[in-house]
Amino acid sequence: MTIDEAARELARMYHQGIAAREQALSVHLFGIKFAAELDGLPLKDLAARAEIPVTYATEIRKGMNLARYVEIRKT
Repeated sequence: MTIDEAARELARMYHQGIAAREQALSVHLFGIKFAAELDGLPLKDLAARAEIPVTYATEIRKGMNLARYVEIRKT
């Protein structure tokens, strides 16, 4: 996954979370879902390219760290 592909997906998930006021949750889920692909990418740059606040880089990292412990369920 390139940084531009990741940025597009991050932006999509972030904006999907806006309706329910779950932006941070959506960013955590993004980090969980794509943890392996995101390893080594500059997360602040990723957030900037997704046109979301760069402070969400921390939230992406939290999701990546959680990926070892959780599974995504289909609802």
